[in-house]
Amino acid sequence: MRAKVTIAGAGMTGGTMAQRLAETGYIDVVLQDIIEGMPQGKALDLAESGPHVGFNATITGSNDWANTKGSDVVVITSGVPRKPGMTREELLNINAGIVRDVATAAIKESPDAVFIIFANPMDAMCHVTLEATGLPRSRVIGQGGMLDSARYRTFLAWESGASVQDVHAIVLGGHTEATMVPIVSTSTIGGVPLTAAMPKDKIDACVVRTKNGGAEIVALLKTGSAFYAPAAATCEMVEAVLLDKKRVLPCAVNAEGQFGINDVFVGLPLKLGAGGIEQVYEPPLADDEVKAIRGAADATKELIGLIK
Repeated sequence: MRAKVTIAGAGMTGGTMAQRLAETGYIDVVLQDIIEGMPQGKALDLAESGPHVGFNATITGSNDWANTKGSDVVVITSGVPRKPGMTREELLNINAGIVRDVATAAIKESPDAVFIIFANPMDAMCHVTLEATGLPRSRVIGQGGMLDSARYRTFLAWESGASVQDVHAIVLGGHTEATMVPIVSTSTIGGVPLTAAMPKDKIDACVVRTKNGGAEIVALLKTGSAFYAPAAATCEMVEAVLLDKKRVLPCAVNAEGQFGINDVFVGLPLKLGAGGIEQVYEPPLADDEVKAIRGAADATKELIGLIK
């Protein structure tokens, strides 16, 4: 029996997630969106790729939450981008309203699902989802650190000339340029400490480029933002849950005392399995990194305070 995943929001990222998940062969996907015809059209197009790719998964496009019933995982990508003249608070509350409605509708149909939050501002939207669903902290997970860590690893691989597969580095903290914390102290390349494998100026350049990774792509595209890497990062989390992989990944979790942080979502290393978050780790980090992670938590608390 195939697993079932609902993706709320059938934009470029949601559609790419649907493609990657369907092509695993063991996941049926529901693309849910309020725009009539759009999720149905994308689902039909993806289904028609099956004969070439060789998958038999069912891909459903829907505007009706009833079709999402019994999902094992719900991924929320819904929201609007910031428009010219729009304040941060206005964007925050528009997206909070959207995510609140989506989470409330989704939990009614899939009360046992694990929720993965992609919508921005991601850290704050995790709180909206947690409150709207009433789920335990183990079943609401933020995606941000996964994407930021992938960018960090990519840049470190390019600068060091090593395979990206041998670069082990994570980004913790928040999911904004100001709050993400690319970790240097515990990062390695093939088991060699990062500080021994690369000169400091190159490491610093990778840290800065990681923090600006999303903006760099937006500037190049002119319209729109990244979707390939965000989709791949999210799908890795989905598979960790569905296959009970026990993966240790950098994701946002509602902290319970880690680094002295409580009751706020912040990026930390955590173990993902069938029930969602199974364990949260507090690795030994440099003092400035711990301070920055705490600062990220404080920034998210400030955002939450602006939600109406």
